[in-house]
Amino acid sequence: MKELVGIAEQIAARLIARKQTIAVAESSTGGLLAASLLAVPGASAYFLGGAVVYTRDARRVLMDISDEGMKGFRSSSEPYAQLLAEQMRTRFNSDWALSETGAAGPTGNRYGDAAGHSCMAVAGPAAEVMTLETGSNDRFANMQVFAATALRLLLRKLGGELADAT
Repeated sequence: MKELVGIAEQIAARLIARKQTIAVAESSTGGLLAASLLAVPGASAYFLGGAVVYTRDARRVLMDISDEGMKGFRSSSEPYAQLLAEQMRTRFNSDWALSETGAAGPTGNRYGDAAGHSCMAVAGPAAEVMTLETGSNDRFANMQVFAATALRLLLRKLGGELADAT
């Protein structure tokens, strides 16, 4: 968690300096993205909210994305990660949004993705979507790597050079 908070501190400094805000939607990170961003003192200046969108019901209720709205999308995919980020940005009227969806392990998901598969997206003034494959079935290690990778992606989009966060 120390590494995650170190990256979050760099994100927080940039968001506070710019007077910008963020919201997050996460799945297989299970709240680590929100926890990392909220662990930084002064988080209320930039963190608007988040959701752990772990099931279809959570997607429907928390994200207001119906089954019909999922036509053409598959969970744990780059287009779905992008949809989650854009939906969070819109719902919270935030400057930025960060999302993650994947399969932490120890087995793959129902969509055919192996354990260690994660897609993440940043929506905002700069946007990016990426896929990570760790090749590991260690659930908690994958959760941490997914969260660190997503936070680093956001930091890059914020124009930050990653300082040593350990």
